[in-house]
Amino acid sequence: MKKEEFLFCLKGASFVALKFAERYVKDKLVTDFKYNVILTVAGNIVGVKQFEIYPEEKDIIKLDLTDNEVVDLLYRNNKIPIWIDISVLKSSRKSTTFNLLCSGKYSGDKDDYYYNENGSGPFGVKSPNFPLNYKEGKKFRL
Repeated sequence: MKKEEFLFCLKGASFVALKFAERYVKDKLVTDFKYNVILTVAGNIVGVKQFEIYPEEKDIIKLDLTDNEVVDLLYRNNKIPIWIDISVLKSSRKSTTFNLLCSGKYSGDKDDYYYNENGSGPFGVKSPNFPLNYKEGKKFRL
């Protein structure tokens, strides 16, 4: 995947995640996006040579990034994480912030991306975190 394609996928997944979150939250979600990137370390990869990993990135979190900063951080050696879970975290009058939970396995092969079949590359849209005692069908504040 080229860098421009990755940026396109990030923007597309952001809009889909925003629309998905609107089903659940009362907050007004605006289209100026910010991102928190949560890097994870790959689990058992013994004998797997197709992925690039970065073991030094255990528990690293980068906050309040722009879409271009996300791409600059995650696009390495023409490879990206094989899955990135995206969900709305919070909203302000100026921006909507997403969490990006990223796989520690990087690949340049689209066939390795978990969500590629649905057209979103590595991005899997997840719901916002539900509050305790959440009741189905009732919207909540982030």
